[in-house]
Amino acid sequence: MKSIYDIQTLEKRIRDPYQRKKLLNAYLKKALPPEECPEPASEFFQGMELVERHDSKTDGATKLVFQCVEDGGKVEAVVLRIASGRTSLCISSQIGCAADCQFCATGAMGLTRNLTADEMLDQVLLAKRLLREEGRRLRNIVIMGMGEPLHNETNLFQCLETLRDPRFFNISENHLMVSTVGIPDAMLRFREHFPAIQLALSLHSARQDIREKLMPIARFQTLKKLKAILPDLGNSMIEYLMLKDVNDSPEDLAALLDFLQGTNAHINLIQFNAHPSAKYKPVSLDARKAFGDSLKNAGFKVTLRYSLGEDIAAACGQLGEKKEIRTVSD
Repeated sequence: MKSIYDIQTLEKRIRDPYQRKKLLNAYLKKALPPEECPEPASEFFQGMELVERHDSKTDGATKLVFQCVEDGGKVEAVVLRIASGRTSLCISSQIGCAADCQFCATGAMGLTRNLTADEMLDQVLLAKRLLREEGRRLRNIVIMGMGEPLHNETNLFQCLETLRDPRFFNISENHLMVSTVGIPDAMLRFREHFPAIQLALSLHSARQDIREKLMPIARFQTLKKLKAILPDLGNSMIEYLMLKDVNDSPEDLAALLDFLQGTNAHINLIQFNAHPSAKYKPVSLDARKAFGDSLKNAGFKVTLRYSLGEDIAAACGQLGEKKEIRTVSD
C-alpha cells in the first residue's frame, strides 16, 4: 500500500498536478473520509486506527486511543477544546517512553518503539476528521504526548516537514510546538531545522540533585549543558511542573531565576495531575500564583497552565494510565 504523505509516490501515481492537489486538499486539508475523496484515495494506506475515545465531563478534552495497524500497539492523543474557541491536539511520538520521568504515567510503561512519521501524521488526520464532524477546525498541534520526541528525531523531523508543507497539511509553524525533556545536541539540531517552531523544555527543577531524582536523564543531560545552549535556542518555553515540597521552595525559586538569568524565557507553571503510579502531590493554586508572581517580578513572562481532561486521565503526565473508556462504536 502507498503512503499519502510520500510526495514521490504521489507524483508517480498522479501525474496531473491539479488532480494531485485536488486529492490532497480533500484528504488532508478538508479531512474528508477516503470514500468522499477523489480516486485514487482508496489506494493509500492508513497506519493508525481510532479504536477508543473518552470525552471529559468537566471540560472540552477528548482522549483518543489509536492502534497501530502494523503491530497492534496503542498510543494516546488528546483533543483540547479551549474555552476561547480554539482547538488544539496533543499527539504522541513513541509507544511508551524511555525517559522514565518519575511523575509521568507514560514513563512507567518503558519504551516499546518509535512511531513512524506516518503514524504521527495519522493521529493528526484522524483527529481532524473527528473535529470536522463537529464543525471545528484544528488550530494548534503539540508533540508532547506519549514519548520523548527527540529520541525519535528522524521521524519527528519528517512529521514536522509534512505538517508545515503547503502541499500537505499546510499548518503554520507558529501553531506547532515540540516538548522535550532536554537533549542539548538534538535541541540545537531542531532549532537549526525549525527556527520558527516553538520548542518547550521540560525543566521541572533548576537544582541538579532534585532534577536527577525527578528525571533520570538529567544525570547525563545536566543543567550545565542545558544552560549552555539556552542562548542558541531563541525564545523557548520552560515547563515547570510544581510538586509539593519537592520543587516549590524559596531555594527552588532562586535556582530557577539563576538558571534563566539573561534569557527571555516564557515559563509555564504546570499543575500536577495525580495518577496511580505517582508519589507526588500538587501545590495549591495560591502557591503556584505566588511562585509565578515572583518570576513575573523578575521580568519573566509566566503562564499558569490549567490542565484539561484530568477526569479521563488525559491531562499532562497521565497518558498511558489504564482507565475504563468507551469504544468508538459505543
